[in-house]
Amino acid sequence: MAIIHQATLTPSKAETLATWLSSQPWFGGTAEVTVPVAAYRFDDPAGEVGMEAFFVEVGGRTVHVPVTYRGAPLPGGDEWLVGTMEHSVLGTRWVYDAVGDPVYRAELTRVVREGGTHVRLMVETPDGPVEREPTAFVRGSGSAAGQEGEPEIVVVRFPSADAVVPSEHTLTGTWTGQDEPAVLAYLVPPTV
Repeated sequence: MAIIHQATLTPSKAETLATWLSSQPWFGGTAEVTVPVAAYRFDDPAGEVGMEAFFVEVGGRTVHVPVTYRGAPLPGGDEWLVGTMEHSVLGTRWVYDAVGDPVYRAELTRVVREGGTHVRLMVETPDGPVEREPTAFVRGSGSAAGQEGEPEIVVVRFPSADAVVPSEHTLTGTWTGQDEPAVLAYLVPPTV
């Protein structure tokens, strides 16, 4: 379960994502500051790293952007740094493209292999935690194949229901406006 604090973020998540997306060669354009249309979260078993994936509508395209939040820089992670934010409850948060974060890669691999899902969202309020309805639903394929080694992980940046991927080991999802499951990531088992 993910605990969400009612907090002020400076810059906002939308501003941070827009700046980063605009600098990515695979994105191919400029992203306006926009509010994500949906998101899902995974849990770090150690409780240290926040993991959240956004669906952002930009220029008529849906972009899938998974990120991690850390309380300190990720050693050796400079190339994956999205930016930093000041969190009014947790302090400085280093935001990373989740593809480069080993905690995210391990959790995504587990979710795909075990047929896992996103986690429940609990918002901290003065009266105690309150569950928030999810805005996206994701599920792993549940295939245990390839567990003998670390797979290659591919995050699908522009998901669609009719995309063909070269693997049956997938994470799929739905969200408002996307009723048919779209592939969001897949694992390519290591070659022997």
